[in-house]
Formats: sequence, structure tokens, C-alpha cells
Amino acid sequence: MEKELRRSRSNRVIAGVCGGIGQYLGVDPVAIRLAVVLLMILAGMPLLVYLIMWLIIPEENDYIIK
Repeated sequence: MEKELRRSRSNRVIAGVCGGIGQYLGVDPVAIRLAVVLLMILAGMPLLVYLIMWLIIPEENDYIIK
């Protein structure tokens, strides 16, 4: 089965972007969230990237079998 990057519906804090990336990479979403927050503090750019990803990454569907 092919993996697809989708925003998570079950593992979300704001929009499910970090939860979806964590599921896609097989990494704990908390680690992804910490990395994003750290990059936001140090660089400021990930906020813009996060917002763009929120818009372009589709949300996972209810009918996807896990």
C-alpha cells in the first residue's frame, strides 16, 4: 500500500499537519511539533511553511483503513 501525506484528524493540536507528518514518517508527532516550535523561535520561517502546508495537504478521510 502506498503511503500518502495527509493531515491527521485524530492526532492534531492545531491543524493536524505535524500529526500527519509524524504518521507519514513513522515518528512521534510530539518530536515533529517540538522541532517546528524550535525552528519558529530560532528562524521564524516555519510558521509560514506550516500555514502553507495547512492549505495544501489534504485531511485524511474517515474511510481510509489503517
